[in-house]
Amino acid sequence: MKRVTVKPKFYIVDDDEAVRKALSRLLKAAGYTGETFASAEDFLTALPAEGDGILLLDLRMPGIDGFTLQKKLQTLCPSLPVVFITGHAQPGDRERALAAGAKGFLTKPCDGEVLLKLLESITEKK
Repeated sequence: MKRVTVKPKFYIVDDDEAVRKALSRLLKAAGYTGETFASAEDFLTALPAEGDGILLLDLRMPGIDGFTLQKKLQTLCPSLPVVFITGHAQPGDRERALAAGAKGFLTKPCDGEVLLKLLESITEKK
């Protein structure tokens, strides 16, 4: 009997609407379902109680930044995998994110195939 893999829900948190739309289209075309949020604050308001899914998170945003949200989620929703996708990385950001438990750190513009392979890898390990 063939095993059916259910793709987890995605959550995209990015202050750039064009990025949110592009990532959402890519993931939906690949069979994922999900939601987008313009800020970390909006995401925290709608935080999934069960912690299922994968969070695609921008690093530099107005208000709560990606690192701060990642830290909050370690307490609120520790089972939610975080993948950073940023266009404004500084030296050491990748290492800091991964050391704090991020499952990936990609730079914008992000290669869609690389992102999808990373999500598959995370899904297989869950």
